[in-house]
Parts: sequence; C-alpha cells; structure tokens
Amino acid sequence: MEKQNYNHLTRTFQRLSRFEHLSAIAGWDMFTNMPPNGSAARGDALAELSVLRHQILTDKKIATLLQAAVQENLNDVERANLREMTRQYQEAILLPASLVEEKSLVGTRCEHGWRTQRPANDWQGFSANLKEVVRVSREEAKLRADAKGKSCYDALLDIYEPGMTSAKLDVLFGDLRTWLPDLLQKVVDKQEKETVVTPTGPFATQDQRELGLETMKLLGFDFNGGRLDVSAHPFCGGVPQDVRITTRYDESDLVSALFGVIHETGHARYEQNLPREWLGQPVAQARSTAIHESQSLFFEMQLGRSKEFLKLLLPMVTARFGKQPAFEAANFIAVNQRVERGFIRVDADEVSYPAHVVLRYEIERALIDGDIEVEDIPALWDEKMQHWLGLSTKDNFRNGCMQDIHWTDGAFGYFPSYTLGAMYAAQLFNSAKLALPQLESDIAEGNFTALFDWLRQNIWQHGSRFTTSELITNATGEDLNPLYFRKHLEARYL
Repeated sequence: MEKQNYNHLTRTFQRLSRFEHLSAIAGWDMFTNMPPNGSAARGDALAELSVLRHQILTDKKIATLLQAAVQENLNDVERANLREMTRQYQEAILLPASLVEEKSLVGTRCEHGWRTQRPANDWQGFSANLKEVVRVSREEAKLRADAKGKSCYDALLDIYEPGMTSAKLDVLFGDLRTWLPDLLQKVVDKQEKETVVTPTGPFATQDQRELGLETMKLLGFDFNGGRLDVSAHPFCGGVPQDVRITTRYDESDLVSALFGVIHETGHARYEQNLPREWLGQPVAQARSTAIHESQSLFFEMQLGRSKEFLKLLLPMVTARFGKQPAFEAANFIAVNQRVERGFIRVDADEVSYPAHVVLRYEIERALIDGDIEVEDIPALWDEKMQHWLGLSTKDNFRNGCMQDIHWTDGAFGYFPSYTLGAMYAAQLFNSAKLALPQLESDIAEGNFTALFDWLRQNIWQHGSRFTTSELITNATGEDLNPLYFRKHLEARYL
C-alpha cells in the first residue's frame, strides 16, 4: 500500500496530539481554577501524561517508520509533516523518560510555590525550588548539547526557535544596544515635556472583563472555540479547537489587563486559524515561539497601540467607565503610547521592552551554561536593570527576578522569542501596509477583514509547512530584518 509507513506515523501523531490536548486543558485548569491542595496530585497526573507521550514518541518502531516514509510518494505538505515528525522524534529520543517525568514534577512544584512566594517577596523559598528546576534543565541541556554539537543554552534555544543560535542573537541584540538606549532616552525626554493625564479608577473588574470580551470580539476571536479567564500570569493555552486565554486585573489600572487581553488574542487568533485539515499533525502546529510572539505583538503593539485602533477603542472605554479628562482622544492615545522605564516586563512599552528581554536572555544563558548559579541571579538582575533602565531591584525580588513564570517550569530559551517576535511583527505590518493601501482607514473604521485575511494567507494557514526563514521570506520578500523594528519605533515615538 502506498504511503503505509507515513500513514502509520500520522495515526501515531494524531494519538499524541490527543494526549497533548488533555495535558493542555489540565494545565489551563491548574493555572485558573484548581484549589491549592490539588497541586501535588495534578503534578503527578501531568508528569504521567508527559511520560506516556514520551514513550509513544520514542518507540523503536518510530525510527523505522520515519526512515521508510522518506522513500514513499509524498506531496509537499506530507514531506513537511514528515520533517516536523522527524524533528520531534529526534528531540525526544535525547531524553530518558525518568528525566521527562522529573522535569514535569519539579516544574509543577516550583510554579505552585511561586504563586504565593512572589507576592510575599520570598526569594529564599522560591530559589530552593528553582535550583531543582535548573539542575534538571542543565541535565537536559547537556544531553541535547552533546547530541547536537551545540552549547548547552543553544540546545534549549533550538527547541523554541529552530535554527536560532546565541551567536545570531548576539548580533541582533548587539545591534539593539547601539541605538535602543539612545532612542529610549530621546523618547522619554520628548514625552516629559508633554502633559498626560492618567486615567482615574477604580475600574471594576467586571467592567474590565466585559471591555476585554468586547475587544476580543472586535478582533475576531471565536468564542465558540475559546474563552477568557483569570490567572496569576497572562497566557494563551488549550488547543486550536478550544483556545484558553487569561489575563489578570488591577482595579487601579485599566490598561494592563486590556492590553494583556489584546496580546493573548493575537496568540489565540493564530491558534484558531492554524490549518484545520492538518490538525493533529506536527505540520499544523505554530511555526515557532518567535512567530507566535510576532502575532501577539502584531495585535498588541503594531495594531493595538496605533492611533487608529486607540480611537476605535475609546468609545468602548467611555461606555463602561464614563468620561474623564484622561479619556479625551489625544490624551488617551498619549497614555497608551507612553514610554517609561519600569520594573515589569509584561507592562512595558515597546521601546523599553527589548531591554527586559536582553537582560533575561543574558542571565538564563549564563545559568544554563554553568557560568552563574541561582544565588547569583538577584545581584545580576539588579546590575542589568540599572544598566539598561536605570532602576534598582535590590531586595525587590517580586518585581525583579521573580516576576515571570517561564523559569518555574524550565522554559529556558523562550525569552529571546519576545524581541524576535517584535522584529517579525514590525516587518509583517510593514508588508501588510504595502499590500493594503487602505489599511489605516480600515482600522479607523473597525474593518479588519483585509488585514486578517492577509495574516491568514501569509502566516496562519501555513502552520509549520515552511521553516521560519521561508515563512517570513514568503510573506515579506526577505528574511528577518531588524531595521523595520527600529523604523517603526522611530516613526511612532519620535
């Protein structure tokens, strides 16, 4: 029978995707609804699912099937799917099942502790759990590095961003260093001369939630295939058929939750528009974490912070919170395009945001490569925050090195995706504007049909059919070019 080896593989990967579905929903529930005493049992259950998936993926038969399927008469999409299957298999066989289980268990324990340790500024308690996560992550990195002939950090980075290396990042981030601090200073100096009225709360959580839901609807979120909830750290999870996004509310701050929702909606629209006919196969998955972040930042920054979109948002805001001086159109735009040096990454404006990312990248790379230890993190964090943003986080662990969730489950290598994503987003938006001359007036009218069709045709519908480089070149005519990001920031803020 033609393609019988390939077809056997597709059945196996379909089965894997169903277990991943269960794991994703159990993980979402753990972050949103689960009572505290459920943590240990949930951790055990998720670890069991991780081991089961690992066993299915690393079965000796898989290697034989992959080799045989190469000889079969496959079309372009099937070849791409086979490439992605092979990649997943090769990543999985590098790790023993015992390490997969241990990583899941220590990650769940660290994340659960972090929820109460962060508000309490309890670095000692958190660092004890983080040391276990780092120990296991280094073990994983060493196994991957030895097999791939890469550095330990690059071996983990490759999981999130295939083909990316710290050498390439050093060039991209090195370029940022040459112009970003100066641009940041210029924008801050310029905005200091402008009078901006801060919105006055309180902003009731229920009203904020309704505003978020209305904005998601405006942005095309499919509520028959997803929902909005609350968690300690905003995220997008679930599966393409059932996308779960979360935010967190602060009744003194209108902007944080709203733009958290817009950011996560960008992730969600990508997931909801992945190729349905290939779902359950690796080729239908998102291309990479940087491409995923490019979609959330396309929504949050390129689109969401544009003057046209903010003017569209304003009547929705005043309908819920009434009129006040801060909600005059020019002021509302100024509030949402305000550039300030702050402690918190997820609340950072797009000019200072890369500083938060480069700082984390430098620390996590040194940590995984064994150049520093967990106890060195707070002092290094403080030093780098002072260098980039002129802020001290000494003894302020809650708003310093404990603010993010990523390290709790060993997601080392993820952080660079945010700034790579910002660069991709700027490049994509530039190409969309060239392809759609009416784009600005469309946005002003709340008509996103052409824009979302462009994203669907160029990014969403392709899943992992193309490499990251091929995908971005097909969409924009060139590989990643950070110049578009710089031009965007200069045009909007100077």
